[in-house]
Amino acid sequence: MRGKLFGIDFSSRPSQRKPIVVAAGHLDGHVCRLGELERLPTLADFDALLARPGPWLAGFDFPFSLPRALVEEEGWPDCWPALMAWLSALPADQARPFLKRRFQAWCDARPAGQKFAHRACDRLAGSSPSMKWVNPPVAWMLLEGAPRLALAGVSVPGLVDGDPLRIALEAYPGYVARQITRASYKSDDRARQTEARRIERERIVGALEAGALPGWPPLSVPAASRAELLNDASGDALDAALCLLQAAWAEQRRDRHFGLPDEADPLEGWIVSVPFRG
Repeated sequence: MRGKLFGIDFSSRPSQRKPIVVAAGHLDGHVCRLGELERLPTLADFDALLARPGPWLAGFDFPFSLPRALVEEEGWPDCWPALMAWLSALPADQARPFLKRRFQAWCDARPAGQKFAHRACDRLAGSSPSMKWVNPPVAWMLLEGAPRLALAGVSVPGLVDGDPLRIALEAYPGYVARQITRASYKSDDRARQTEARRIERERIVGALEAGALPGWPPLSVPAASRAELLNDASGDALDAALCLLQAAWAEQRRDRHFGLPDEADPLEGWIVSVPFRG
């Protein structure tokens, strides 16, 4: 059943200055039509988004799980629902320091170039290791985001069966953007929010509108939303739109397990639209 599509650019500590950005849209035939861009300044607002009645399918820009090698060596729960419950049960004021100590101990025990454990999908997508706590701190995005999916009772294909009308998939906008340009298109640092990066955002949006990616739906962008995608120098609005496109890609493959590979690890999960290579 086709319903609403969402693309979510997540923040582990959202605020009025740096909110979670939600790109809403839908599939119209083979075209993904971007609707409104919504901004959520609190995690409570994000919880409310997850509770919205379906049918909807959403792509979330944060890692859904930790690498199996790390989980097994630490003796943490090795199935996704139990791991999420364990993370949820960590005291709020102790979770980050505790996990950082364990992550650092893992890295300290390994040679340069092999410090981090990786999920299979991270290597293929070119995304940061989901245990990385700095530059960027995706581990804290996982900590704040993924357990909320489990608590909300949504379905996460390949990881847990929940409400079949509310479907959550892990997205990674960088994977899509790099199929168009390898140049940087965003920065949170005002000094680095240059005209050159705006030109790259224009290049990405133009390619998406033209349907330049084989096998992907073209993105239809209203004029007002297009201005937001180009003018948001942080790239958050564009990243939300890229996640929306990944959700649309998955919706087109709903009857094929949303395009997720059969080989995906049921603990680690998978980033939607990234092909498996054994």
